[in-house]
Amino acid sequence: MTTDRLPPPYFENNAGQLLEDPAGFLRINWSTRARTLPELQDFCEHMLLAMQRNRWARALGNQRDMTPFTPAEQQWVTQSWLPRMVREGGYRFGALLVSPNVMVRLATAYVTTNVQGLPLVYRSFETEAEALQWLQQQPGRP
Repeated sequence: MTTDRLPPPYFENNAGQLLEDPAGFLRINWSTRARTLPELQDFCEHMLLAMQRNRWARALGNQRDMTPFTPAEQQWVTQSWLPRMVREGGYRFGALLVSPNVMVRLATAYVTTNVQGLPLVYRSFETEAEALQWLQQQPGRP
């Protein structure tokens, strides 16, 4: 599905924008704007709510324009939010559109390598077409 046929954002703040894709997954579009830890936490909580409400297991994370996670954000995401997202939200498969910014890639690598032990699979992609192809092959429900 092309992004011009998507519904309006479900939620948006300085961290980014969330869209509920009719194909059965959450689109996470990270923003270039500066964000605070509370804004990131609010953004992530809305991700969790959308996954729960729709009973989805899949998400497409567009990190191409993302600002890097701070150390405090990395810690909160890996220690608190991501385990809840898997346990309570049913999150199992994440397709990531990678950023050209090496600092974003390093911050994301920290998160994805510190989720060991969780039933969660991340794959990184350069193009949305590749990411969607892989994501749509994964089970849509937890």
